Amino acid sequence: MHVRIQLARALALLVTLSAVSFTGALSAQTSDLRALDGEWIYVEDRTEGRALEQQGPPMSSKFSMRVEEGAVVLLRGHGSGHRDVRVALDGSITEVVGPQETARYRGKWKDGAFTYEVDFVRATGSAPAKLIRRELRSTPDGLIVRFSDSVGLYRHAEDIALPAPAKAAIGDLAWLAGAWTGTMGSGGTTSIEERWSPPLGGAMLAVSRTVSRGKMSMFEYLRIVERDGGLVYIAQPGGAPPTEFVLTELGGTRAVLENPRHDYPKRIVYELSAEGRLSATIGFTKGGSPRRFEFNREEPSRPLKNG
Repeated sequence: MHVRIQLARALALLVTLSAVSFTGALSAQTSDLRALDGEWIYVEDRTEGRALEQQGPPMSSKFSMRVEEGAVVLLRGHGSGHRDVRVALDGSITEVVGPQETARYRGKWKDGAFTYEVDFVRATGSAPAKLIRRELRSTPDGLIVRFSDSVGLYRHAEDIALPAPAKAAIGDLAWLAGAWTGTMGSGGTTSIEERWSPPLGGAMLAVSRTVSRGKMSMFEYLRIVERDGGLVYIAQPGGAPPTEFVLTELGGTRAVLENPRHDYPKRIVYELSAEGRLSATIGFTKGGSPRRFEFNREEPSRPLKNG
């Protein structure tokens, strides 16, 4: 009888320890999964052996997710259009039917990583179907995203360090003042312009306009203001809420402005050449293929002569 009692106690203890261990593991898994919540901003390319000019984000430079019981909801930046897609973690399929194709999502949580696949099934007679697969893993350094042979690091905006501002006054950018115009695209069918006011009152103001085939396709409000001994560049494309970039480098007629917490661009460089041409370059903080715009100073119009 005594042996039986001891055996029963040992078995009860084993069951209790197993339950505690399972609960602890489940709690840790839930905590790791919850770490995927929120908006993520691209920081840097971590693909081994990739040339600097080929570097870039493995998916959108900004995306969002929300973790629910038994599922991860893909919000923005996953290529799902304007729809939120709930991806269950039990391997079941979520279908999103579109006019040209049906997207089938399947996800799982395993070994500390959330992996989801999207199988695009095209309509009969159109392009063949395709499959994409992404793995997202939370680490102490941020979120590691793997897609195909690309690896990228993402972080929440508040976890991305801001650059040290350079000391400057608005008068240091007097060379930027003026009306600047240029063209781009095949055959120069698209015109671009930036019109900067002279520095005055601690600020410079500008408006930018892009015209394609005779119609305005884009506009932007721009400001550069003095703040805390430095300069801040404020952009509002299409009249959107302002995005700020801090002046981090200034040398002669070259100014570098950065905001690593923005998805794109993260870096803007204005430079005036010895020949009097202005260039504006936008891109990531490191790597990739920056976009460069060239401007000439617009000649002032001559007054009409009477008679």
